[in-house]
Amino acid sequence: MPTDRFADEVWSRSALLSRADELPSAFDDLFSAGAVDELITRRGVRSPFIRMARDGSVLAVSAYTAPGGFGAEVGDQVSSERVFERFADGATIVLQGLHRLWPPLIDFTRELVDELGHPAQVNAYVTPPSAQGFDPHYDTHDVFVLQIAGEKHWRIHAPVHVDPLASQPWGDHREAVAEAALAEPIIDAVLRPGDALYLPRGWIHSATAGGEATSVHLTIGMSAYTHADVVSALVARVGDSERLRAALPLGVDFDDPAQFAGILRETAAALDELVGRADAADTAAVLARRFDRDTRPEPVAPLATLAALADLDGSSTIRWRGSLRARIEAADGRVRIVTRTKTLSLPVEAEAAIRRLAEGRGVVIGKLPGLDQASAVVVARRLVREGIAVTPA
Repeated sequence: MPTDRFADEVWSRSALLSRADELPSAFDDLFSAGAVDELITRRGVRSPFIRMARDGSVLAVSAYTAPGGFGAEVGDQVSSERVFERFADGATIVLQGLHRLWPPLIDFTRELVDELGHPAQVNAYVTPPSAQGFDPHYDTHDVFVLQIAGEKHWRIHAPVHVDPLASQPWGDHREAVAEAALAEPIIDAVLRPGDALYLPRGWIHSATAGGEATSVHLTIGMSAYTHADVVSALVARVGDSERLRAALPLGVDFDDPAQFAGILRETAAALDELVGRADAADTAAVLARRFDRDTRPEPVAPLATLAALADLDGSSTIRWRGSLRARIEAADGRVRIVTRTKTLSLPVEAEAAIRRLAEGRGVVIGKLPGLDQASAVVVARRLVREGIAVTPA
């Protein structure tokens, strides 16, 4: 389905099952069963980057971790032997935060966040044949399910609590969820390698591995920002309103609904006034700062970058660091690059070069606009040194 149709017809509205032959490519370049074994045996994964569950219950961390031994004295490092024992007994392996651990998924997730505009995380669920990891439940974030290996039978039901917030987990509606899961599912399908499933937050789901092979699937969780988040950003500014800062009357009786109704009307009017005065840029900046906290730009390779700095000259190529959000401001003879963590100030003559780099394409240093070659090298070194630009691998 084209991106614009998905955005208009599906996103946050309905579940969508996509078969492998409907998609442009499989997902075997992102993850594999071999990757699971490598993470468990060779990568020193620790809790909470791994957890295990069986028959709807999460296992104690001690059931699949152990001390790391000499030179790695940590008590919650994954134990391959214990994981195997639990897995052979029917437990599901959950590898969490793979967008921070597995190189192909690090890049994939960052690019996905750039495209969709909401923070994302990636977990892998590894289930032995005919086992079910979790009871019917819903998530408080949207999910994309990518089937990597084996088969998994999914049953999807409409929500009992539409668009839940993070503070409204499925356990708050446990009985309603269990009852809804007994009804005829909206989607009742087996996912095979290359198939994908999208579920808006709140949609009830459960899955059981099928066939004779282990099932491996990725769950990409999208933490969608909501209108409630916009309200929270506005409420954070209630201190700007003199009317809202005012004390309630002496003798206020919170047990008297009639008396309190008047206070509520007055408060609502003050809120309406605050919203009317709200500056869109200032309110958006609150959410922008949160987005910056929730996401990461392209990693900087310390050794390779330091080595590249030593050899940087007019014939070298640099580019803007991927997914780095920044404002470019020119004033008082300076151009400033403002990121979440720093502000870099350079002579205003560098403005055209900086804006060219911010377009995202690689640029030969000697061809940066507005600068002679010597100045371009100085500016480029500074941008790379400050983590604003990177040298292509």
